[in-house]
Amino acid sequence: MTDDAAAARAAAEEESVLSRPPVAPDATAAYGDEPDQLIDFYAPHGEGGPAPVVVVLHGGAWRTPYDRRHISPFAAFLAGQGFAVASVEYRRGAGEPGGGGPVAGRWPDTFDDVAAAMDALPALVRERVPRADPRRTVLTGHSAGGHLALWAAARHVLPAGSAWRTDRPAPLRGVVALAPVADLEVADKLEVCGGAVRQLLGGDDHFAERRPHADPGLLLPTGIATTLVQGRTDVVVPQALAESYAEAAAKAGEVVGVTLLEGVGHFPLIDPGADACAVVAEEIAQLAW
Repeated sequence: MTDDAAAARAAAEEESVLSRPPVAPDATAAYGDEPDQLIDFYAPHGEGGPAPVVVVLHGGAWRTPYDRRHISPFAAFLAGQGFAVASVEYRRGAGEPGGGGPVAGRWPDTFDDVAAAMDALPALVRERVPRADPRRTVLTGHSAGGHLALWAAARHVLPAGSAWRTDRPAPLRGVVALAPVADLEVADKLEVCGGAVRQLLGGDDHFAERRPHADPGLLLPTGIATTLVQGRTDVVVPQALAESYAEAAAKAGEVVGVTLLEGVGHFPLIDPGADACAVVAEEIAQLAW
């Protein structure tokens, strides 16, 4: 496939996702006082006993224009598969002083929010989704949200003294990271999302010192079952990032599953109309049940 054809295909895949109307949640709860510190809950469809919980972290290069609304059809799709779903919002990068486009992420706010949301989730799930079983929780995230999912599952191996470090692993059945920005060093070299990784960590002056606190590729092994799902034709977050993370895990003595999908780009993984989305639901189910 030529570069022009690949770009056209990627644009069509993105349009398929972003043109879908948002799906309203069954409930929304705050996990803090900031406007973006919210979690949308989607109740599981069907009858039966307590349902596993899927926590969703949306992507969008950690930038303000992309919020949880664009991933709400995916969250609703998972609820239709019988999962209780918690879709987390978090603070993202605002516009640069004096104008210009939004930068990627806020340091430390983006990480503060994801940590706080994960800590608050079990109680909020019990309160807002009575049919959910928070003891069976799978964490998933797409793109930048995949990075945050891998990071959230690795807080117990953060450097000593980190404000986000926990004294034990998160109570998760596993992580399914979708086209994740899984290795910040490789992402930086490939200039993924227009230099978003350097912006996330606060720019050139802070990249090296903050990377040990933010790069999933350095936070291994986690001891938590982890699967990466990656489209082979993804030109937004290339396959090289997933491969690098899996290699780093192997060197740390941990096996990370990598599911590579032929003929699939970046966005079909969260597009309920795409076959790839059904594969994602099955990967989640294998860990959740």
